Amino acid sequence: MVRVMVVDDHPMWRDGVARDLGEAGYDVVAAVGEGRQAVRVAGAVRPDVVVLDLHLPDMSGAEVAAGLSAIDPAPRVLVLSASAEQDDVLAAVKAGASGYLVKSASREEFLAAVRRTAEGDAVFTPGLAGLVLGEYRRLAARPAHGAGQDDGPRLTERETEVLRLVAKGLSYKQIADRLVLSHRTVQNHVQNTLNKLQLHNRVELVRYAIERGLDAD
Repeated sequence: MVRVMVVDDHPMWRDGVARDLGEAGYDVVAAVGEGRQAVRVAGAVRPDVVVLDLHLPDMSGAEVAAGLSAIDPAPRVLVLSASAEQDDVLAAVKAGASGYLVKSASREEFLAAVRRTAEGDAVFTPGLAGLVLGEYRRLAARPAHGAGQDDGPRLTERETEVLRLVAKGLSYKQIADRLVLSHRTVQNHVQNTLNKLQLHNRVELVRYAIERGLDAD
């Protein structure tokens, strides 16, 4: 059973989200209203997914996401926010959020987003995925100091093929369908690639791929 923690400072909204998750079969291990509390509790209860509001009374959502990313193993973070502002979206993703959903999403869209986040997909409200990929490309135009395009361990042909599709913004399910693989096999290829490259999340993986031009192939 997927373990989920809900972080939102509005009690009625927080309780409603937790209730919807519980009714859908998720194990809601905590529901809290402050950022520091969220990081502390997550370190104790070890959720698989954290559903995170951006605007909290003591910390920004991006700060909370960064704190959660320091937990080992780090939970996947799905931002659920009323804001669709570019700065909010990019700040959350750069801090380690796996996806970003606006609160106008339906219950069905929300529950599907939690499931996909738990499976390792990057889930965004329509229109926001393109914004994030555009930012990846902008960052990739500024290679890190001393980084070479040919350094690092070699990936297998299949790992490179999967990485190329990740960089194009495809979900794991779309990649599995295109390559006629199981969803689990795609997840395994991505995890193996992360391990080989010593990267931590999909954000870093996509930037790595775009720096090497794999999204344009």
